[in-house]
Amino acid sequence: MDDILERARRASRQAWDVVRATGVVEAWQDAGATVNLVGSLRTGLLLRHKDIDFHIYSDPLRIEDSFAAMARIAAAPGVLRVRFANLLDAEDQCLEWHAWVRDAAGEQWQIDMIHMPRGSRWDGHFERVAERIGETLTPETRLAILRIKDAVPEGEQVMGIEIYQAVLRDGVRGWEDFARWRGANPGQGIMDWMP
Repeated sequence: MDDILERARRASRQAWDVVRATGVVEAWQDAGATVNLVGSLRTGLLLRHKDIDFHIYSDPLRIEDSFAAMARIAAAPGVLRVRFANLLDAEDQCLEWHAWVRDAAGEQWQIDMIHMPRGSRWDGHFERVAERIGETLTPETRLAILRIKDAVPEGEQVMGIEIYQAVLRDGVRGWEDFARWRGANPGQGIMDWMP
């Protein structure tokens, strides 16, 4: 039990090293944006899936500012590649950036940066979800979430929010139960769910 908790703590320390080394927060702030950490790093539930999630807000959002921030990040040591999608005219109303980074230990991380205009549909939503997850977690549910994350088969894609919903709302406690739960709840209400 303690091993999985220590691995989660170690993953969080490594993730913060990546954030500092790439200068992600400073690059966006210097472009006039507000940077908010969301996802598993914020909730302390990062484990095997090496990803770091930020929601970034600008008022007004200017594409050239977004590219300026990403140019700095792309030039940071260890950054292997970046990907961009302009979804301003889509339901998401964002500029979506992904950066793949090799850390000092040689492990590869993905940094997801969702750049949105203030007042857009998702403004603050995932920050509130992460806050509520943190408030709702107990030692038992933290351990259940980490055990399920640890049991995800290599190559299978599972969103953390699915696991959080299964454990916190529906009492799921293990991988087999989660796999059945997921089959019965295929993405229903995942994005709008609030614990």
